[in-house]
Amino acid sequence: MSDDHPLRARMKNNLASFEPKLLAQTDLKRASVAVITTLDDTGGDPAFIVTRRAAKLRGHAGQWAFPGGRLDSGETSLEGALRETREELGLTLTADHCLGQLDDYETRSGYAMSAFVFWVSRAQMTPNPDEVAAIHHFEIASLDRPDSPELLPGPSPERPIIRMHVGPVDIHAPTGAILHQFHEVAVKGLTTRVAHFDQPDWAR
Repeated sequence: MSDDHPLRARMKNNLASFEPKLLAQTDLKRASVAVITTLDDTGGDPAFIVTRRAAKLRGHAGQWAFPGGRLDSGETSLEGALRETREELGLTLTADHCLGQLDDYETRSGYAMSAFVFWVSRAQMTPNPDEVAAIHHFEIASLDRPDSPELLPGPSPERPIIRMHVGPVDIHAPTGAILHQFHEVAVKGLTTRVAHFDQPDWAR
């Protein structure tokens, strides 16, 4: 898969026409995640990368997550996503790999989470065992299924809990919400918002 792949061009165009809703003024802590698209681990169809967080982490241990974390002092959201990807996966990306940005997502644990979509032709990765238990590639085509997303009862009818079914696993918000918007906006070219989707109690 090269940089002239039609999916890359389509996602770049879709994200260029999308106006992300950003939490510019907020007292929340700042965090960033990287939604990385690449080849799957067998060199087949385009895929996205999700990690399983290490079991020994103090926060959100064992959960499905995009590479990312809290911003360092003076760091921009994009810089944080690049640094966290390098620290967690051993993968060096630059701003040139970035196709665009999704909405900020407010987590129940007190973060304003920014999400950036990246394209890299080949992703040679070495997980940091202190943070990442495993790296998983899921084909982007696997998001095209009628039972996903699944909306579960939340704290109010206006705030259902979102759960994405991806292969044999279930991925809840915040990762599930960002993944759903990635599919809707970057891949399909829709304007879909996800701020109203909630998380299960155990993911907060």
